[in-house]
Amino acid sequence: MNAGIEGVKISKISQKANLSYNVAIENCRKLIDVNIIKSVKDKKNYNFIITEKGIRFFHEFQKFQDTMDEINFRYQ
Repeated sequence: MNAGIEGVKISKISQKANLSYNVAIENCRKLIDVNIIKSVKDKKNYNFIITEKGIRFFHEFQKFQDTMDEINFRYQ
């Protein structure tokens, strides 16, 4: 969500999610398959950008997390 219209490189995703590069790529491919994110090529790299569907999913997931917090439910 914070990447803006330029998107974010896989190395940044990997770092922020604390995942190996290969696992981050695999997860991004799954998200692309369900149209949550898309990949775009800039001069020499691919960047990943959230789609409209991804934004809607993000907001619904935030609501879910808020509800879980309200009832003091802890998940991991």
